[in-house]
Amino acid sequence: MPGQITKASHGHLLTNTAVWSPDSQWIVYDVRSDADGALFDGTRIERVNISTGEVEVLYESRHGAFCGVPTYHPTREQVVFILGPEHPTPDWQYSFCHRQGVIVESDRPQVIHNLDARDLISPFTPGALRGGSHVHVFSPDGKYVSFTYDDHIQNELGRNQRNVAVALAGKEVKVPHTHPRNHDGTDFSVVITKTVANPQPGSDEICKAYEDAWIDSRRIAFLGDVLTEQGEIVTELFVVDLPEDVTVAGLEPLAGSATSPPAPPLGTAQRRLTYTATRKHPGIQGPRHWPRSSFDGERIAFLMCDDAGRVQLWTISPSGGEPRQITHHNFDISSAFNWHPDGVQLAAIADGSVMLINSDSGDSRRLTNAVFGEFSPRGEACVVSPDGRHVAYVQPVHRDGATYNQIFIAETGLC
Repeated sequence: MPGQITKASHGHLLTNTAVWSPDSQWIVYDVRSDADGALFDGTRIERVNISTGEVEVLYESRHGAFCGVPTYHPTREQVVFILGPEHPTPDWQYSFCHRQGVIVESDRPQVIHNLDARDLISPFTPGALRGGSHVHVFSPDGKYVSFTYDDHIQNELGRNQRNVAVALAGKEVKVPHTHPRNHDGTDFSVVITKTVANPQPGSDEICKAYEDAWIDSRRIAFLGDVLTEQGEIVTELFVVDLPEDVTVAGLEPLAGSATSPPAPPLGTAQRRLTYTATRKHPGIQGPRHWPRSSFDGERIAFLMCDDAGRVQLWTISPSGGEPRQITHHNFDISSAFNWHPDGVQLAAIADGSVMLINSDSGDSRRLTNAVFGEFSPRGEACVVSPDGRHVAYVQPVHRDGATYNQIFIAETGLC
């Protein structure tokens, strides 16, 4: 039944995509203590059955570690999520550079394995990382996991830039245990974007790559921060094309050196899609969101302001060209969004409601009554189930004198 699914006296948050099990019966989420969800202090990964309300704990962290941001494999009962450091020390607390991806099977709760290996001592191991990974999402074919990456070695040198990386499934990486935070991984991880500390104004160079999303199993869209000719930072949309073999190094080592960051594999191609510096409101804007590709890979949806300053939904071809404005609302799109399996509709929060937006006509249909203020649906996630019948989202509720974020679902009326 649609409506509130979880009713616990603690807060729940959804990841921006892939929160549904392949059979559309379970929603996976993390548990956090604060009302606004900004504090990463959860110790459990849970899932709830939308038909029965049954809650299962897939993983409970130990030894001072925090965990969160879970997503499902597209066809298997696997969940990947962030795990912070166990036994944290003053020099190794949870941070962007000190976290990893781990995988748990739904039928084997509490049994995890490391996704990305870590090697912090030079010479570094190809296929291992030297820092922290974040927001792990399987490719459509399940062959890869993409994530954002922050490098500990570069951070210690005062020049870290966030990048996008992928892990290739089934190619185990073993590292020397020469550092207490080194560990092996089941997948071969490589950084696939190129950033620079000081981009050339007016160029396609970027100082930060983030909010990655799969177009298909060989292409990833992401946001990149560039400098305009006037020296202002503007966020633009980029695509990176993966080579056939991500394990082959180019001119620079995959694992980096003591002074240089990890480098993309041979044949990786990074290209820019949007050029918005001359618009009245330049740059990709609006709530934090991830560009999302239609299932046929022909359109990438993203958010950008119109000339009136309203956050609207736009699409662009992954081959480039002019962006097309989809919505023309007199209110903002206020959330991350996802495509419906029909390839036409997108689900998003706007004007206090969960809405389905037709990407051809721009028409929007409310799935929930409008709620404004403190108890309005939250903007982190609005995720359509694989069968197309429901949208999962988060909404605060007041209970026992406190406010908690809870999981809700809305019916789409489509299948």
